[in-house]
Amino acid sequence: MQKETEIKLRASRETLLALREHPLLKKRNKSGWQRHELFNQYYDTPERELAQAKVALRLRRDGEQFIQTLKSRGQSVAGLSERNEWDWYLDKAKLDVKKLADDCWPASLAELDKKTLKPIFTTDFVREKAEIAWGRGKSKVVIEAALDLGKVVVGKRSEEICELELELRQGEPEALLELATELAADLPLMPCDISKAERGYRLYDADSYSLSLPAPQVEAGMPLDDAFAALAWFLLGNSQRLAEQYRYNGHWKLLGEWLQQLIELRALLGSLGQAAPRASSRKLRERLDALIQDWRPRLEAGQDDESVRQAAPADFAAELAQPRWGLFSLSASLWLLQRAWTAERNNRGNRQGAAELGSWLPRLLAEEAQALQLPRYQHQPEDLAEQRPRMERLLVWLHLARATLELPETDRLYGELAKLYALSSQPLGDEVLDARVDQAHRVWTLKPWKLLMK
Repeated sequence: MQKETEIKLRASRETLLALREHPLLKKRNKSGWQRHELFNQYYDTPERELAQAKVALRLRRDGEQFIQTLKSRGQSVAGLSERNEWDWYLDKAKLDVKKLADDCWPASLAELDKKTLKPIFTTDFVREKAEIAWGRGKSKVVIEAALDLGKVVVGKRSEEICELELELRQGEPEALLELATELAADLPLMPCDISKAERGYRLYDADSYSLSLPAPQVEAGMPLDDAFAALAWFLLGNSQRLAEQYRYNGHWKLLGEWLQQLIELRALLGSLGQAAPRASSRKLRERLDALIQDWRPRLEAGQDDESVRQAAPADFAAELAQPRWGLFSLSASLWLLQRAWTAERNNRGNRQGAAELGSWLPRLLAEEAQALQLPRYQHQPEDLAEQRPRMERLLVWLHLARATLELPETDRLYGELAKLYALSSQPLGDEVLDARVDQAHRVWTLKPWKLLMK
């Protein structure tokens, strides 16, 4: 068994050509580009029990070699994935189920009759790969760069494969993100947290692709730094999966959910105070603000304008055709992996970052609740929109960490505040203004809100 650490980056055909000649890769290319035609047959049961167990089983032909591979889903966050992989070299193009022994086979599939495994889809592509190596401080980094072009085929349906895959051979995972970020500064490269196997299953069954990662379990005793990192990775990873699925099917709801992940990530960043000095997150906030400022008006306009919704897939394709989204995604991943917000903090910032979430969060929510001044907006509801950033900071923590609060009815508090927030973005009119007054009063009189204000 070996552990596979890699990043997959969706690209265009033009970008693949440009990558082959990119100065950074040319300078560090130690092997030259080697071309391989890879033919891959994936297997599963008719009920897709392997997919449900988060494993992929394939038989690959690479020239005259036949390789049987079993991969686990492993850990995957924001495009950077780590998986366990088992390879067996076979004499012929026939699946050898005897190789699938207990040392690699998932315990959840112990009772599975392996004779029911059947071909389910293929991924055939041409791979040009090269060994990329350089010195990083006192250590050496070796990465296999692979330019893959081909297609996934399920029956009569197919989807193009066009991607850069960077796999770590030697060095730290951070080096993968550093290389990817440098390339994404020049070329449109989209972090793509979906394997070729997942694409095949998605073609086989459109509902098989999970749009949301498992929510992190934050606890009251966690340091703020750890809680923030877990939640930020979660939101960033979700945004990448939603971007991929919206690119794939153009469903309007997914675009709204994608934007919501970015808004929550921005609110999370804005809530940390001295635990994340502004200088440490300036570039990240600027990139995030630019995305939100461009896409929020389109989403709001599209609520009542069908033409905006119809134009959105092409607009999003144009977004992905420029470097902005990929550069933001990869630089944010690198920032989180490096815990860059902790660099050059003062002593007060260090104490805040080390504070237990259960102690820090009630203080934050109390400060934000008091500053919201809800009674004012019961008399001046037309000005409520100015408080959207503050409500976003309240909502992101109530959404993702309310289980750590010793407050009654936190679910209701989150729901009622979310309603007020939704009203703050609606066009002004007598009906909306009256609804804002009523909803501001409702939140103000909630028991958990009163307890926060004490």
